[in-house]
Amino acid sequence: MHTDPLAKYRDERLPRYTSYPTAPHFSPQVSAPQYGAWLASLPDTASCGSLYLHIPFCRSMCWYCGCHTTITKHDQPILDYLTVMRWEIETVAALIGRPLPVSHIHFGGGTPTIMKPDELASFVGLLADRFALQPDAEIAVEIDPRTLTPTMMATLGRVGVTRASLGVQSFDPVVQRAINRVQTVEQTANAVNGLRAAGVAGINFDLIYGLPHQTIQSCTDTVAACIEMAPDRFAVFGYAHIPSFKKHQRMIAEGTLPEGDERFAQAEAIGAALQAAGYRRIGLDHYARASDPIVDAQRQRRLRRNFQGYTTDTAEALIGFGASAIGRLPQGYVQNAVALGDYAARVSAGELATTKGYVLTADDRFRADLIERVMCDFAVDVGSVARRHAVDPATIFRRLPRLATLQADGIVEQCDQEIRITPNARHLVRTVAAAFDAYLEAPTRTFSRAV
Repeated sequence: MHTDPLAKYRDERLPRYTSYPTAPHFSPQVSAPQYGAWLASLPDTASCGSLYLHIPFCRSMCWYCGCHTTITKHDQPILDYLTVMRWEIETVAALIGRPLPVSHIHFGGGTPTIMKPDELASFVGLLADRFALQPDAEIAVEIDPRTLTPTMMATLGRVGVTRASLGVQSFDPVVQRAINRVQTVEQTANAVNGLRAAGVAGINFDLIYGLPHQTIQSCTDTVAACIEMAPDRFAVFGYAHIPSFKKHQRMIAEGTLPEGDERFAQAEAIGAALQAAGYRRIGLDHYARASDPIVDAQRQRRLRRNFQGYTTDTAEALIGFGASAIGRLPQGYVQNAVALGDYAARVSAGELATTKGYVLTADDRFRADLIERVMCDFAVDVGSVARRHAVDPATIFRRLPRLATLQADGIVEQCDQEIRITPNARHLVRTVAAAFDAYLEAPTRTFSRAV
């Protein structure tokens, strides 16, 4: 039996709170016509928007993957998909009716660099034509270093990509074979050096703990190899094993997965190694160099959280393109059809691909604000947020019964109307955020573990 009062929370299955309400609460009640009306009603005063483009193709499947992606050895399915996504961009831009200022563009996947270099350049050109890209706009691309070519690196620099996010996960060859992702340190270093030489200044690495056969030593060895390449940021995720949802995860033998205390120890070891190397912890799972803008944003309590994780992006509208892409407008959330055929059929018919979404209520906006501040700051002034949303602060704590239990267990402390997560419980930030979630039912395997 655990003597640590915090240990009982580590195996809870909770949302990552990249949105509130979370995607399982989206419904078909929000349709394509409604999304079209939302786009058309974006106010002229809207300062900026963000664009997310989902490229759901890879050359091989990583067994741990939780993304919507399709494996293809051929280029034609990719070319067909890109044609459809161009039509979707044209449709959305026409509905907005003006060149919306854009401050952030994110190419996600799958493997966005599965495109040919000229195809990626064409997409950036189309976006620049249909939207008003700001001079200092961040353009980010997710990259698999194993398939990155010198020509693509040069193109990324030429079209103005400012940030590259490289999947690393683990450099342990035993772990790599177990997850079907063999990637050497040399391949990764070559990608980093080539990107920097091409002018892509921001480099992010993704790491995962809790993988099959992974140990504390293999985690810290991976960190040491990564630090030699001096990336600007790290995102450190816990592997979510949900084979009922992602069938390819059945290729991972559950008996090889570290559990409970071992997972927690791996996460702590990675965090300690990164902080010892000078990286600052940012929220739940990010680490950044002290000079990184995301560190200033956290210090000044203006850090934000969206579907790409922690960000400095303050745009009022996030517009998603591609199959399964999620967007957020002032009125609520929308999600495109997940199946490639369904997505293509809707767009080819001249329609938006929206199949579900969520209309935000006043209470949703209030709780989303509380949750975002907890996730970003490890603290929230409940009274201040309540007043911002015209809610009576005196009624709030009666509506949040779980906070008393968290306080009794030493996870949070309260000072007047501010809730702060105690330093030794920051890894349970999702547990605290869940206290503000009006929709959370008993934890299910559709969410990942709190740690």
